[in-house]
Amino acid sequence: MNEHSASLQDRKQGFFDRAQARLKLDVPPALVDPTAKGIRRGDLDLDPSLWERAGVSATKPAAVLVPIVDRETPTVLLTQRTADLTSHAGQVAFPGGKIESGDESPVAAALREAREEVGLAPILVQPIGYLDLYLTFSGFRILPTVARVKPQFTLTLNPGEVVDAFEVPLDFLMNPGNHQLKTRDWKGIAREYYAIPFGNRYIWGITAGILRNLYERVYGG
Repeated sequence: MNEHSASLQDRKQGFFDRAQARLKLDVPPALVDPTAKGIRRGDLDLDPSLWERAGVSATKPAAVLVPIVDRETPTVLLTQRTADLTSHAGQVAFPGGKIESGDESPVAAALREAREEVGLAPILVQPIGYLDLYLTFSGFRILPTVARVKPQFTLTLNPGEVVDAFEVPLDFLMNPGNHQLKTRDWKGIAREYYAIPFGNRYIWGITAGILRNLYERVYGG
């Protein structure tokens, strides 16, 4: 192994070691109980007082998979949602959706959704831990599941939900210099959000916010 390969291997293992040490699979009570205490992130987490002004609430438990593909240089698997969906149409997203009554856990829901949306086989996925609960304008309380994914997968996209799937280098996404803070108007309220442009892909909103949370949880003090 040459010096460059050794450096790549060290960075990769360093990320997974830190993630394993800092993330747990303990489900926060606030996932199903809005009154429970706990750390929450969300569309308005940069100014929590705006939730009341916006007149919105998040009550529907949901889960997404944050798939870290275990390549020589790790990547994050993302999807491009179809343009005719009722929620977050056309946006870059993680595989995921509403937690159903038959799901044994948020992990199980995230794995089911990933299989349904892109055909990712659960046997290739090793869950690591949950990030912070993420609340959305569309009413969801999302619990992101970070997972290590073996790269020997073949994807089959569900055209009713996903128009494309692609990978972005983990190093790029975990570089805070690539995290842009933007502002846009939402019903008269100035909403701040993260965006992480990558080539011709525009990663923003919920997905960028969750990636920012991943950075803070794994590399924060």
